[in-house]
Amino acid sequence: MHWPAVWFRSLVVLLLAGCASGPPPNVRIATAAPPDTARLRARPFPEFRPGQPGLGPLGLAAPRDGLVYVPDEARTRRVPLLVMLHGAGGSAARMWEAVRNDARERGVAVLLPESRRWSWDFLHGDFGADRAFLDTALAETFLRVPVDPAHVALGGFSAGATFSLSLGPSNGDLFGWIFAFSPTGMEVAGLVGHPRFLLAHGTLDELVPIGGSSRAIVPALRARGDWVVYREFAGGEHEIFPAAVHEAFTLLVSD
Repeated sequence: MHWPAVWFRSLVVLLLAGCASGPPPNVRIATAAPPDTARLRARPFPEFRPGQPGLGPLGLAAPRDGLVYVPDEARTRRVPLLVMLHGAGGSAARMWEAVRNDARERGVAVLLPESRRWSWDFLHGDFGADRAFLDTALAETFLRVPVDPAHVALGGFSAGATFSLSLGPSNGDLFGWIFAFSPTGMEVAGLVGHPRFLLAHGTLDELVPIGGSSRAIVPALRARGDWVVYREFAGGEHEIFPAAVHEAFTLLVSD
């Protein structure tokens, strides 16, 4: 089974992070303009186009593809959009289970793309095939959904959270919020705009220890002047906490 190099690198660093002072080396934020390999080009259409409600496949690739959820509200108005990335070894269907109740209750469209391999992979600002597929998936979603450009968020769980934290700040002109549930680290190649952040992590997470991940990421973001909402949850499971998902949807639809 293929394990992406970034996943191994993050886990090894996390195991050693408790012995170091300051942010561990898996928390890196470059402040220059991002390279093209970290940029997304798809944008919502300026004119209103009614959407057809329901949950369906992207229909862009096989066997790894993705899902798009269009809420009923998209028939008559623009709606917020959450792009949600699964964890390593995960799937769009599994991620949908974690967000579907809030999406339906809040009238939020959800794009759930799947990584090109077993997990999301990138290296030093080059997001490769995953970035390209995400850009295509966004373009397809904007065709189907009348997205409100003022309420677009990128989020993910575990490796998907790391990918979101790393790619999102280079696309802050698209994503107003970045949601990271139990991330392993972050490696930002460059900054565009000023997205806000929500991070949530279990205090006894044994797979991704909180001390070398979220507790290192949050101070690094705040030191840079970013707006960060941070939640810690008691527990030892590496999981998505429903209360954190609910708060993320609340933040996305606010303002």
